[in-house]
Amino acid sequence: MDLFDELEWRGLVYDSTEGVRDVLAREKVTGYIGFDPTAASLHVGSLLMMVALAHLQRHGHSPIAVVGGGTGLIGDPSGKSVERQLMSVDQVEANVAGIRSQLARFLDFETTVAPARLVNNADWLTKLSAVDFMRDVGKYFSVNAMLTKESVKRRIDSDEGITYTEFSYSLLQAYDFLELYDRVGCTLQMGGSDQWGNITAGMDLIRRLRGGKAHGLVMPLITNASGTKFGKTEGGTIWLDPELTSPYQFYQFWLNVDDRDAVKYLRFFTFLGAKEIGELEEAGQREPEQRHAQRALARDVTQRVHGATAVREAEAAAHALFSDRISSLTLKQIEETLAGVPSLTIPMAVGWPVLDLLAGSSATKSKSEAQRLIRGGGLYINDRRITDEKEHLTVEHAVEGKLFVVRKGKREYLLVWIR
Repeated sequence: MDLFDELEWRGLVYDSTEGVRDVLAREKVTGYIGFDPTAASLHVGSLLMMVALAHLQRHGHSPIAVVGGGTGLIGDPSGKSVERQLMSVDQVEANVAGIRSQLARFLDFETTVAPARLVNNADWLTKLSAVDFMRDVGKYFSVNAMLTKESVKRRIDSDEGITYTEFSYSLLQAYDFLELYDRVGCTLQMGGSDQWGNITAGMDLIRRLRGGKAHGLVMPLITNASGTKFGKTEGGTIWLDPELTSPYQFYQFWLNVDDRDAVKYLRFFTFLGAKEIGELEEAGQREPEQRHAQRALARDVTQRVHGATAVREAEAAAHALFSDRISSLTLKQIEETLAGVPSLTIPMAVGWPVLDLLAGSSATKSKSEAQRLIRGGGLYINDRRITDEKEHLTVEHAVEGKLFVVRKGKREYLLVWIR
């Protein structure tokens, strides 16, 4: 398959300009995707774009990752109900630096054949003269046409409105395309479907100023089976930085995707072929409880983002947690494995009566409820079933003398820290 066929069977083509299929089949093109440096790390919502650039390179084309150090100072209004908080130059530069290593997990910047490039649009946008930009670029944009853009219309109709700063964003993105066309012959821009208007504006600018032909291809905005935005959980955003989202949490995010999404996500986020994905789908239909597709998805994506060691450690931690071997985990592993679990802090003491410890916590609301839980055999502390209502815990019972892991039933946890 050529690149377009590859993206199409994976479900990654939402729309494209006329002729792009033929161009990708007969030529080696240079294409780019922009990444917004609003944080020091990308998140799983950026993975589809990273994978798309990797597919571009795998098919012999030249990918460019444009980190928006310049446009990041403005903020894209697409999909936003209110204006972003403007960041300082130092903030944007720090965020750009944090994103570089994450892109390198997917793109080969060292190969001599179609090497990937990483560029920062601050290199040219921050050097523009406002008067020259309005005269040389702004005159090619119709305000009437810009007002018809969905992202602009939505904001105009809102109480917040839209500032001139954000209104100008599409001009700057269009100029990025022109600049890359001039510098390296870039003729393709890809992105999410919400970027279609910005992409076609850049194509039009290249046609008007250079008489050149450029193309656009956009991918669907992903929602999960329940209709909510992909990558958002009750615990918040799933980041690619292991300091913001632990590899265990990252692995569990993929392992826990809905059965209805698992095969689709294998096509979207991995490089597994049709035969292997088909086999995983069939295995899932035979043994849905084994979560074959989710397990393959979690292993593949976690290994690419965090490495093989992170996969082994995540699976070992999960096995220890769900086979009642918490004592085999370190304090750090428990923190990562049970991140987001309710917790409370108790002062250092000679000992703590179990009933006093639990009463009023998220595990039990009262001593009588704690008593019923113990009598029913449903209370565990650090994997040990508590059978005596009068039991006292001591520091010796705690993990590394600092933590009690309280489990109610099979899956309800409470962390009790000794400070």
